[in-house]
Amino acid sequence: QMQLVQSGGGRVQAGDSLKLSCAASGRTMATTTMAWFRRYPGQGREFVAFIHQNADAILYADSVKGRFTISKDANRNMLYLQMNNLKPEDTATYFCAGVISTGARLHVAADYDYWGQGTQVTVAS
Repeated sequence: QMQLVQSGGGRVQAGDSLKLSCAASGRTMATTTMAWFRRYPGQGREFVAFIHQNADAILYADSVKGRFTISKDANRNMLYLQMNNLKPEDTATYFCAGVISTGARLHVAADYDYWGQGTQVTVAS
């Protein structure tokens, strides 16, 4: 089992930056592919970015490419999402997630095994 506890988030102005953190326990990120998803009110979870367990593959959603950066510190078992040049449309609840299976569809929320509690990001125009 992997427990994920998120921190960060809040309310900012358009163009500002925020950094989300996700602390893992119970299982090492070195053998777990990690990702960030977000959810708009009344909708399902949308893929934001993933970082493969070997950290040799990273993928971003087109909507955040060039503005968001996913990273991890395997020694500290921490996952991060640096969000720059935030836009009002980035307003959502953000979730970190982990998946064990190497056959999982890494952009699909339903394939993930572990989830953080979610943190709200609000970007005012």
